[in-house]
Amino acid sequence: MYYWVFLLPCILALFFIIFLPLVYGIYYSFTDSDGFQSTFIGLENYTRIVKDDQFLKSLSFTFRFTLVSVIGVNAIGLGFALLVTQKMSRLSTIFRTIFFMPNLIGGIILGFIWQFIFINAFEGIASLTNLNFFNGWLADARTGFWGLVILFLWQMSGYIMLIYISFLNGIPAELLESAEIDGASSQQKFWRIKFPMVAPAFTISLFLTLSNAFKVYDQNLALTAGGPFGSTEMVAMNIYNTAFVSFEQGYAQAKAIIFFIIVAVISIVQIYITRKREVDL
Repeated sequence: MYYWVFLLPCILALFFIIFLPLVYGIYYSFTDSDGFQSTFIGLENYTRIVKDDQFLKSLSFTFRFTLVSVIGVNAIGLGFALLVTQKMSRLSTIFRTIFFMPNLIGGIILGFIWQFIFINAFEGIASLTNLNFFNGWLADARTGFWGLVILFLWQMSGYIMLIYISFLNGIPAELLESAEIDGASSQQKFWRIKFPMVAPAFTISLFLTLSNAFKVYDQNLALTAGGPFGSTEMVAMNIYNTAFVSFEQGYAQAKAIIFFIIVAVISIVQIYITRKREVDL
C-alpha cells in the first residue's frame, strides 16, 4: 500500500508530462491544426512528409551528424577516461574538471561561443596566415556540418568520460597486476582486459550520445540557425520551424511522430546489439 503512495507522484508526473502529450500529439498529427483550430484530415500529413524535400534533407543531415558525433564522442570520452585514470594524483583531478566543464555550459551559450570562434577567431587566423581553410566556416554547408560536430564533441566528451571512468575504476587491480607480471603491454591490457570490462559502459554511452545527437536544437540554432539556405538544419529545428514559424502544428506533429519512431527503433536496436555483445564478451 505505502509502496503505491510513494510511487503515485512519479506516475502522475509521467502521465501528465509524457504519456498524455504523446497521445495528444498522435491525434493532432492527423489534423491540420495551426495551434488555434483543427480539422481531421487523416493520413494527409504523413503522405506529405514523403514529398517534403527540406525535411528529408534535414533527416539526412541529422543522421550524418549523429553517426560522426556518436563515434567521436565515445572515442574521445574513452581516451579522456584512460588518461585521467592513470596515476597522476592531483593532475588527474584537474584534467577531469577541465574536460567536464563544457558540459556545464548551456547549449545556446556554447553555440554563441563557437560562433565567435568560427567567425572572428578563424578569420583572424586566416588574415594572419593567408590560409583560406579558416575563411567562412559557417557560410558553407560542409564546414558548417563540422562546426556543429566540433561543438557537440566539445560539450559531450567530458560527460561521457565520467561514465567510462566509473567502469574503469571498477576493474579489479589484481587483473591488471597479473597482466603486468605476465609481461602484457599497455595495448594488450587495454584490448584484453579494460575494453571487455567496460562493455556495459558502451551500452549506456552510445544510448546517451545517440539520443542527444538526434535531438540537438539549441546548438544548431545558435551556431548556424540552419543556414546557409537550410543546408545545416537538423530535424528538431525543422519541426520547430514548421510548428511555430509556418504555424502548421498538425504537420509538425506528424514529423515529430515519424522522428520519434525512427529514434526509438535505432535506440532499441543499439541497446539490443550492445547488450548482446556484453554477454559474448
